[in-house]
Amino acid sequence: MEAYPAECRHEIRPIYNSKIERKVIMADENQFVKEITPMDEDFSQWYIDTILKAEMADYSTVRGCIVFRPYGYAIWENMQHLLDKRFKETGHKNAYFPLFIPESLLQKEAEHVEGFAPEVAWVTHGGSDELAERLAVRPTSETIICSMYSKWIKSWRDLPVLINQWANVVRWEKSTRPFLRTSEFLWQEGHTAHRTEEDAEEETLKMLEVYRDFVETELAIPVIKGRKTENEKFAGALRTYTIEALMKDGKALQAGTSHNLGQHFARVFDIQFLDTDGQLKYVWQTSWGVSTRLIGALIMTHGDNRGLKLPPRVAPIQAIIIPIPGQDSESVYARAKKLAGSLKDRYRVELDMSDEKTPGWKFNEYEMKGVPLRIEIGPRDVKNNQVVLVRRDTGEKMIVSQDDLSTKIGELLEDIQRNMFAQAKTFVEKNTSVAKSFDEFQNAIESKRGFVKANWCGSSECELAIKEKTMATIRCIPFEDNEPDGECVHCGGKASKKVIFARSY
Repeated sequence: MEAYPAECRHEIRPIYNSKIERKVIMADENQFVKEITPMDEDFSQWYIDTILKAEMADYSTVRGCIVFRPYGYAIWENMQHLLDKRFKETGHKNAYFPLFIPESLLQKEAEHVEGFAPEVAWVTHGGSDELAERLAVRPTSETIICSMYSKWIKSWRDLPVLINQWANVVRWEKSTRPFLRTSEFLWQEGHTAHRTEEDAEEETLKMLEVYRDFVETELAIPVIKGRKTENEKFAGALRTYTIEALMKDGKALQAGTSHNLGQHFARVFDIQFLDTDGQLKYVWQTSWGVSTRLIGALIMTHGDNRGLKLPPRVAPIQAIIIPIPGQDSESVYARAKKLAGSLKDRYRVELDMSDEKTPGWKFNEYEMKGVPLRIEIGPRDVKNNQVVLVRRDTGEKMIVSQDDLSTKIGELLEDIQRNMFAQAKTFVEKNTSVAKSFDEFQNAIESKRGFVKANWCGSSECELAIKEKTMATIRCIPFEDNEPDGECVHCGGKASKKVIFARSY
């Protein structure tokens, strides 16, 4: 089944801090370690519990940094595989640029460096020798990449330059949370150069659509596409576009951004080309990126009180086979191995034949890890040439002939993927409010949470005042349904746009 390539496999566990109590009940060997803080009791603790118990990541000894355990890193690898394919289909090529950026380069674009200054980590010594110039540990790569583009681009024939890199980034965050905000994180960043503003704008919007399609199709997370306000745009950008998702606690998450950088960096770094009319001109640039915070988005969009619930297209394990040996373990194990062998080339299937845990414990363990489909096989199933299939998304059980198993798994995985998106879409619709007055707005933000649609006059003063009073920000000016139908929700003046507000991560 092409939708689930065998190349996408893997596993990981949460980030730990000695100050955070692990809410684990060390039960006897016949009882599942099952306690996860309920969502409605403490969503933040539920999130941490789920990450740790699913073995997605763990806290490291370095402040604000996590260790990606195999199960969590496998999710990222699957995302990389599916996203990288999209990049290459749109003509982009991968490269890699240095982790270290000379301070003089970072300082060249004032607005850019000001936006990152509080988060920059600096290298001041090489061994015991003090460096002549400080080196920034990459917070983003515009400056180092622009310094190279100024060498490489000389003629209109050199354009467009369509480069992406998969890399790590360091931003010295004051407050961290696994996957969502860590001092070091993994991401991809695309950096392109174009002949005209129109070409750059087309690229910016094209890549935003690539992100939307990826997040909705592969991660089953519905998003809203739109433009960021001047206050919220990327430092140094001409325009910033975003996809915004809604988590189960009612907070928004910026799932990906695409920036039209205009000619700002081109002028600072002297990236010029000789055009067909014989004139030297500055290039037009874009940058765009998504990061491992998408793993956090997966957890908070689909998870429940039993733990993870993973979309089949990025799940490290799409189906887990659990033998129930009974009185005839030899035939059950033999049949389970045969089934695993027949399915592994088409799906990411694993067989758990460990004997230190009961089948019931394993059922709960793999449900907690979000495995989309469970395959149970016992003596009666061997005799009747059947298996029992159990869906993680609905809990539905069904008996299926072993002869039809491969086809049925493919159908179910596709249906689970569709159903998870539909469930998430319904949640967003139920948690999107419309506010006409500021009282309605405050009530929606405080009690209903979620997205709030409201008219806005377009002034920075109103935007900042709303943020100060409610902690809600304009997530985007949506591409659709953005025409105002009344007065500004805050000042009562003439509205210019209808925008999406929310509290966010």
